[in-house]
Amino acid sequence: MSHVHRHHRGANARAQLDVNPVFVRPGEATQLPKFELPAHAMSPSTAYQIVHDEAMLDGNSRLNLATFVSTWMDDEAVRLYAEAADKNMIDKDEYPATAAIEERCWRMLANLWHVPDIDDTIGTSTIGSSEACMLGGLALKRRWQERRRAEGKPADRPNLVLSAGVQVVWEKFCNYWDVEPRYVPVSADHLVLDGHELEQYVDECTIGVVAILGQTYTGLYEPVREIAAKLDEIERETGIDVRIHVDGASGAMVAPFCQPELVWDFAVDRVNSISTSGHKYGLVYPGVGWVVWRDRAACPESLIFHVSYLGGDMPTLALNFSRPGAQVLLQYYQFLRLGFDGYRVVQQNSLDVAQFLSAAIGEMPAFELVSRGDTIPVFAWRLVPDHTENWTLFDLADRLRMRGWLVPAYPMPDDLSDLVVQRIVVRVGLSRDLAGDLLDAITEEVAFLDALESPLPRSGNGGFAH
Repeated sequence: MSHVHRHHRGANARAQLDVNPVFVRPGEATQLPKFELPAHAMSPSTAYQIVHDEAMLDGNSRLNLATFVSTWMDDEAVRLYAEAADKNMIDKDEYPATAAIEERCWRMLANLWHVPDIDDTIGTSTIGSSEACMLGGLALKRRWQERRRAEGKPADRPNLVLSAGVQVVWEKFCNYWDVEPRYVPVSADHLVLDGHELEQYVDECTIGVVAILGQTYTGLYEPVREIAAKLDEIERETGIDVRIHVDGASGAMVAPFCQPELVWDFAVDRVNSISTSGHKYGLVYPGVGWVVWRDRAACPESLIFHVSYLGGDMPTLALNFSRPGAQVLLQYYQFLRLGFDGYRVVQQNSLDVAQFLSAAIGEMPAFELVSRGDTIPVFAWRLVPDHTENWTLFDLADRLRMRGWLVPAYPMPDDLSDLVVQRIVVRVGLSRDLAGDLLDAITEEVAFLDALESPLPRSGNGGFAH
């Protein structure tokens, strides 16, 4: 075949890709291999359509009441996101404006959290609050090790005290960094770590205590001031000085605006560091987190790397290297866009919707509230004991999933694992009107389940057999 004919045939093939209706193009009219690269290139619109259609099988993120992560931002934020999608946060020398904005953001947070001296503090953005927790924990461990070595004592068996209801990141931290986790069990009388019997878990090898401002299971706050008071008592009796990391993944971006009377942050002397999720109630798309230390001494110098930045020195600390810079710009956008008053209005609206829902669910004969959504906009409920033997909360979760709503059911942590709860996370974007639709769905599905005359077949998680 001549070069001219080959060229003509190739042009025809390309034209055919452009002319064919979208769902009969090669690639869309055939099934592609799932686990190996296709042999040939395809039209970008065809590749887009394949990926778009596969993603349609996901749940609707706006109706996902399991996730804490932001699922809505306004149009200007989306435009800014697209403009900055190519920025790498680690390249501080190449993107000095983004680096400067990052510092402004964590200093704004330090100020919001009542850091004693804004000129004697350090912080950083992270890929999410999990990395921020890791850094806070590492600083506690390194601080403890350096002190022990200076005293001529062994520094090889550190432990960390935390509630059994912590998020899995803390299990990872202890596993990855060779720290013994000491879990304080939850109970009906102590649903959170509140200082009760804390002296049984703290010793000279304790690197710190984690206090959660917005527990994942229930949304409840752990009382930082009461935990600190207990640690003061322990120090008076034993001489052991233990500091606190506040895991404020959600609450650190709610409490300052909506519960200003709550004392939990750097106003508590024992708080060494605070972490939060910019992509939760910081109101930014995933993934960005933040961590701030009360002063430079709280974050050992051995964790900090120094890079040349505009002829000066830029300290940097992180576990990840390359990561998105766009989300840092989005965080700054939200800080400018909303300000203190705007954050207060947005978060209070979420709290109002959460309490509207919890009040209605708490009035249903089948349910008993575990929390009310008056801390962070998150609440949980249980099935009233002896209400029914025919269905469980797992069954209700399955029924709601059929209608597009993702409302998880799960057992509480160890020592309370026989208690199954269901939880709703209210985020910006869940309007009062949409919440009314959810209540209608819950009411109708509970009526359906209550009308059953025999128990439903069980799957592995206690719900429907699929």
